[in-house]
Amino acid sequence: MTTTSLASFAARCPRRKRVPGVTRATVTAWAGALLYVFLLLVLVTGAPQDSGPLVAVGSLPAVSLLVGVLRRTPLTALVLALLGATAAVVVPRRTAHASLALSYQGQFLSYLAADLVLGYIVATCTRRVSVVAVSLALGVQSVTIGLFAHGPDFLIVDGVVGLLAMAASCTLGLLSRERREHAVALRAQEVAEAVTAERLRIARELHDVIAHSVGVIAIQAGVGSRVIRTQPDAARDALHTIETTSRQTLSGLRRTLVALRQAEPDPATGEPAPPAPAPGLADIERLAAATADAGVRVEVHISGEQRPLPADVELAAYRIVQEALTNVVRHAGTGHCTVALGYGNGELSVEVVDDGRGVAGEGPAHGFGLIGMRERAALLQGRFSAGPRPEGGFRVAARLPLPEPVGVAQETR
Repeated sequence: MTTTSLASFAARCPRRKRVPGVTRATVTAWAGALLYVFLLLVLVTGAPQDSGPLVAVGSLPAVSLLVGVLRRTPLTALVLALLGATAAVVVPRRTAHASLALSYQGQFLSYLAADLVLGYIVATCTRRVSVVAVSLALGVQSVTIGLFAHGPDFLIVDGVVGLLAMAASCTLGLLSRERREHAVALRAQEVAEAVTAERLRIARELHDVIAHSVGVIAIQAGVGSRVIRTQPDAARDALHTIETTSRQTLSGLRRTLVALRQAEPDPATGEPAPPAPAPGLADIERLAAATADAGVRVEVHISGEQRPLPADVELAAYRIVQEALTNVVRHAGTGHCTVALGYGNGELSVEVVDDGRGVAGEGPAHGFGLIGMRERAALLQGRFSAGPRPEGGFRVAARLPLPEPVGVAQETR
């Protein structure tokens, strides 16, 4: 046979499938069950007379061999445990004069192993399986105690003790089930809250990125359409502003999308892509220039010692100023406003004031701008206020707490 024919024959022959890990674990579990039955038979058949309680106690550790079967088929493990416990009671022979002492010493202790299995079933299985398991264990133990208890007095005592042991195991199983279900419910609630918080964060980011730019674009488009025939230069400037603002909006959207996808690995390097830098207070001047292109001149006043601030504080302050300027462009009906930034020791103050006609209120009917600004301040444990001024116009103010400088912390020691 040639090499080619050997290769073709090997290709046609089915390959032997590997035994999966689950199958090996199943074989191991049933091997443990068989070993349990074997050891129990050796124990009950080789025990001397008058050793019923000793056999009952000795059969308890053997139930650990049923752990593998218990995880796969709990009712089968319970049946094996009940059979083993019953065999430990029935098989050893007892003399008549020792029967009372043997019963008193606890010949039914072997059923404690079955009670442990029962508690596991109640804790982990469905209610229907739990009811079947409880009924089976109660029936077997009741019949065994009724047949092999010595005298009515011991019948009552052994019956009550067996019932209390079963009740205790079932109670522990129910408590374990309730604790697990409560933990699962808490995790589900935490996940739902995290998803809601992330959705709100994305909504705020998209609103703040798009609203300002779209407002500028809408105003410039209106100006360009009105003067395109009479003032071509003004229309050209308006189109240039629209182009610049559109590019800035696309860049902002790209940063947001990159931040949302930064957990995905880069196909080239296999590592998560670094997030793009978020806007901060250094971009306020550029924001003011873009607002001036929309017809509103912005004066920026900065007080206090300028210094690097946490990224979340800078982003929140920038977005609050951005949304406030968007509202001025859209609703104030004025050509001038003032932005004031105050660097304090413990907080950053942000204020945007205009002398226009203001707005009537906030809420879904008036957009989500004020709601988003208030949420951003609240996330940083800050304060926010917005409303018309007595002398006319509108005022937006926020105070964002800042971490204590390192130098101040060292001096107070």
